[in-house]
Amino acid sequence: MVRNPLDAFSGTLERLSPDMVFIIGILCVAVIGFLDYRTGFEIAFSVFYLLPIMLTAWFGGRTPAAILSVLAAGVWFLADFVAGHVFSSPLIAIWNALMIMAIFLIVAISLAQIRIMLNRERALARTDHLTGAMNSRAFYELAGMEVDRTARSQRPFTLAYIDIDNFKIVNDTLGHSAGDRLLNAVASCMRTHVRSTDLVARLGGDEFSVLMTETDEEQAKTVIGKLHELLRDVVTRNRWPVTFSIGAVTCRHACSIDELIARADHLMYAVKTSGKNGAAYRTHEPGRQR
Repeated sequence: MVRNPLDAFSGTLERLSPDMVFIIGILCVAVIGFLDYRTGFEIAFSVFYLLPIMLTAWFGGRTPAAILSVLAAGVWFLADFVAGHVFSSPLIAIWNALMIMAIFLIVAISLAQIRIMLNRERALARTDHLTGAMNSRAFYELAGMEVDRTARSQRPFTLAYIDIDNFKIVNDTLGHSAGDRLLNAVASCMRTHVRSTDLVARLGGDEFSVLMTETDEEQAKTVIGKLHELLRDVVTRNRWPVTFSIGAVTCRHACSIDELIARADHLMYAVKTSGKNGAAYRTHEPGRQR
């Protein structure tokens, strides 16, 4: 599939550091300033300075964009002066430069603020409002990317489905506020003790999922065993009468995320029906289940 050139350009800038975006912005302002000087003061060139300023505001942040705005106004003023533009009073030239700088600053700060607000909205749309863990929408999106990566690299990952046993008892006897504290404590424990590359999500109610990258079944048993112990310690300290049932499925080849969650959910319920407070593991193979 041919990628849109604008998407490719945007993706490249997204991967750059703010400092690198700022440096590119300075170089662009310098080039525009030179062209501004060469074309003479009779041709208005000020609008072209807005392009690197806007790109810096969007991809580099508010401070680099504000600095670049001041620099661009200075370059515009210098190019206009060197090109031979003569005013009836020096104050007019200074006034024009200040107005240009004000416009640049307004555009830069406004655009940077829009980007901040957009990022905040995106984060909220991908986060469970109660626990701060990833929500199901974000989890399915990122898990789908991990499925694609595994299909290409043949490197495994493991998906664990975790259910809090007897959660309803906490809500019924201790109140919903205690249930909320329990959910927060569980999510915090998991997020603290998994790797930064792993995904922790609340899929709904008292059900969570952890996706462990580069993890086969044997490795998953070690990781989940330790995590299970940590979760038990948390609820014991708080005297919550709950345990945890866990189903974990490892994917080595081409997998469907829906199928993996369904199989992990099935394993989790098998643990529940056999006494709760345990974990079951399987490795998914195309066309069969081990």
